[in-house]
Amino acid sequence: MNINQLTGKSDEHIHWFSEHTGIHQQVVEPWQQLCHAAKKHGHHLTIASGFRSFERQLSIWNRKFTGELTIKNIENEIIDIDKLTDKEIAQAILTFSALPGASRHHWGTDIDFYDKHLLVDDQSLQLEPWEYQTGGPFAELTVWLKENAPKFGFYFPYDEYRGGIAQEPWHLSYYPLAKSYQQALNREHLAQCLSVEDIKGRQTIINELESILAQYVLNVTDVNTGEVKNG
Repeated sequence: MNINQLTGKSDEHIHWFSEHTGIHQQVVEPWQQLCHAAKKHGHHLTIASGFRSFERQLSIWNRKFTGELTIKNIENEIIDIDKLTDKEIAQAILTFSALPGASRHHWGTDIDFYDKHLLVDDQSLQLEPWEYQTGGPFAELTVWLKENAPKFGFYFPYDEYRGGIAQEPWHLSYYPLAKSYQQALNREHLAQCLSVEDIKGRQTIINELESILAQYVLNVTDVNTGEVKNG
């Protein structure tokens, strides 16, 4: 692990399944084992999003900060950013989008999942909580994963809203490796990363890095998945 891998500026640690889909090389085997176990129970695990580069996260951030992309609050209401300070805009973005350099997707250890067989022809994946809750297309898969994913080292870091990142029932993380990345990430790494980038609200973000780390990066479920199944 180095700072470029930690902050998404390198993909040298990534195994690519396709041009746009990759995960950490050390996560490939446990992920495939989980997929195999799920398939035996009629579930077809599919990666909606794996590794995400710094550049891609920066594009999302800057477009939201300037109003090109809408920002919503935790009640799913569109926010009028013209009435907000830079600090308030950053906090609003962080509810649903990670800070570039601090996204768990940079590490390749985290995966947004769905079941490709459960979407009908005219239906597209939304990555919204209702899809994974009772009555949603991925509800049974989610129940199965909550019970079985820990056996393979995976857990749900955003299983509920804790005043930071919104609930993400589609987000799985490979705990044995993600915990090392999480422990390595600190204010100095982020400040070094962001100080040379054209990120909107940069000075405000750097000034608030300690609180951003505490509220929006490290504020995840603190659950050890237990013994990891091998073989």
